[in-house]
Amino acid sequence: MKIIRQPAEMTAWSKHRSREGQSIGFVPTMGFFHEGHLALMRMAEQQADRVVVSLFVNPSQFGPNEDLSAYPRDFERDSQMARDVGVDVLFAPESGDMYPPESKTTVTVADLTDNLCGADRPGHFTGVATVVSKLFNIVRPDLAVFGQKDFQQLAVIRRMTRDLNMGVDIIGHPIVREKDGLAMSSRNTYLDAPLRRSALSLSGAIQQVCTLAVEGERSVQRLNAAVEAFITSFPETGIDYISFINKDSLQQVTTVDRDTVVALAVKIGNRVRLIDNGFVFQD
Repeated sequence: MKIIRQPAEMTAWSKHRSREGQSIGFVPTMGFFHEGHLALMRMAEQQADRVVVSLFVNPSQFGPNEDLSAYPRDFERDSQMARDVGVDVLFAPESGDMYPPESKTTVTVADLTDNLCGADRPGHFTGVATVVSKLFNIVRPDLAVFGQKDFQQLAVIRRMTRDLNMGVDIIGHPIVREKDGLAMSSRNTYLDAPLRRSALSLSGAIQQVCTLAVEGERSVQRLNAAVEAFITSFPETGIDYISFINKDSLQQVTTVDRDTVVALAVKIGNRVRLIDNGFVFQD
């Protein structure tokens, strides 16, 4: 596996592969890999001739109350994990090369970023859209794989790519879960045993919604009340949001159907904020 740090070198590598007729699959990450990240890499490997993974903790998507320096990092561990799954290039640029002092341009996707995580994290999705557009321009992939756990992010990237005619095929990978149902996240490392049990309230709430819907419940008001009661029955849980949204517009709905996604953000203890989601009707 080749490690590239300079954007110009990364672009030159990609251009050379394209001239050889090889397709490039891309997985953007902020590192501290877990099995969820590796699943995205394996999917990219199945879909493309070559796989590039970026490792860049993007400062522009952190808010003023979010500690960029506290984000977990382990470059040597991440490098070995990427190498073991067959990644061709690990692109790990420096912040100064991604955001030179003279940078004046950002990318904003309207409407899709107004609610859910966007409501509590102003500017977050502008940071996400900007860095992903820059990475697409540098890596020049044919396709990119994103996890469906960040459902709003996936919708934003799909819209940006379509609106700006970027020509990158965006593939969503299903949520990868631990054996107990907890959605995989780098933040899970902060959970001790009692907090982990409380974290299972998210996946448990989604399953409860699915059960109630199959039994005939369609009212978002009643489903929301059931979810809130379920989550708050676990110790040290604080609900940021419970949202029933249309899968494409991300707008709130009042009755559920097969296009409805229930999306959750819950604080576990004082430090860990987890997100999860699922279709109300799971075929």
